[in-house]
Amino acid sequence: MRILIVGGGYVGLYSALRLQRRLKAELKRGAAEIVVVSTDPYMTYQPFLPEAASGAISPRHVVVPLRRVLNRCRLIIGEATSIDHARRTATVSTLASEETGRTEQLTYDELVLAPGSVSRTLPIPGLADHGIGFKTVEEAIGLRNHVIEQMDIASSTRDPAIRDAALTFVFVGGGFAGVEALGELEDMARYAARYYHNVKPGDMRWILVEATDRILPEVGEEMGRYTVTELRRRNIDVRLETRLESCADRVAVLSDGARFPTRTVVWTAGVKPHPILAATDLPLNGRGRLKCTPQLTVDGVTHAWAAGDAAAVPDVTAEEPGRQTAPNAQHAVRQARLLGDNIAHALRGEPLETYAHKYVGSVASLGLHKGVAHVYGRKLKGYAAWFMHRTYHLSRVPTFNRKVRVMAEWTLAGLFKREIVSLGSLEHPRAEFELAAGGKPPGHPKGSS
Repeated sequence: MRILIVGGGYVGLYSALRLQRRLKAELKRGAAEIVVVSTDPYMTYQPFLPEAASGAISPRHVVVPLRRVLNRCRLIIGEATSIDHARRTATVSTLASEETGRTEQLTYDELVLAPGSVSRTLPIPGLADHGIGFKTVEEAIGLRNHVIEQMDIASSTRDPAIRDAALTFVFVGGGFAGVEALGELEDMARYAARYYHNVKPGDMRWILVEATDRILPEVGEEMGRYTVTELRRRNIDVRLETRLESCADRVAVLSDGARFPTRTVVWTAGVKPHPILAATDLPLNGRGRLKCTPQLTVDGVTHAWAAGDAAAVPDVTAEEPGRQTAPNAQHAVRQARLLGDNIAHALRGEPLETYAHKYVGSVASLGLHKGVAHVYGRKLKGYAAWFMHRTYHLSRVPTFNRKVRVMAEWTLAGLFKREIVSLGSLEHPRAEFELAAGGKPPGHPKGSS
């Protein structure tokens, strides 16, 4: 009995962990096999990406190595390119496929489809050339290096146009990713400015662009208004009901007519279902997510399961009919555990359980000692919300190993000064050697952009 799990994110990791425990006897005697297909050998705990970008947490500690924690599973580093569920077959492109030109055909008995989501972009001129995402740990660290490098550029030139463009940072999207990334990086850059003789915090311009009339809708309207006020108090330019229309030629053009020469455009304006969903014979809803039942099976299909961002799961706790659970980490982790339990139930002929979890609220960090929260109907802001944010996510980050390491880094950060070093050369590690060997390095030898 082979269980194929496509995706190594929240659902992929937690469902595999659950199945390892529930099917321990079957795995030991070889009656069952769990195969996990993931594009990365690690799971990224995304709520910690803003703190990784600001340097509060080491990037190695916001990821969980899949091989270590899924020691009873077979891990394949690759990407599922198509799934024929009628034939119980998945086509997987692995790292070796680039060398051999051949894909691998995997057969399975039970399918867990949890590829997550990808960034939702728009056909905006210049976005593909100059935009920076904020969904992976590589993007978070790259953005940190980029921000510090822009401060280096501004410090080393007397040209006001180059200086202003380097010190203008535009973030598009007022959800968790955009607001938390902006808050943490502005905090970090403000601190780093004390070590530059000619760059002051007031020289930098931080702009948040949001197409709707509010930010952080998950924390409620009141806390959203408080967040706008708090950001503006820090001289952050928050522009609501505004869209980015172009960033070609390194000039951000907004729908309200404003134009900002800038070398930094961070795109965090939402996500969309993973493309693999459209390459299956499974039923999708109007938004491209898998139609699921409250038991986390794919609706109308046997031996197929889904949860998380890829799944449209009915919310049985909602008062209004037809409502679905929100595609967030809070639901994904809980759904993954139930999904693992239900697969074990199905294999043993036991009745399935129904997913029922009422959303308890949200917390968001706005930088060091600053935050907002709306949890169990209670509204918190400032230090109390920031502390709750850290406490909640510390309790949710997988493995005791990671919890201890993150706690240790927070403790050390409270005792010593922040690190403000840019390691941009990591993005092109062979550049200096290629230059020495007579080749042409990609980009700047030290990775500046």
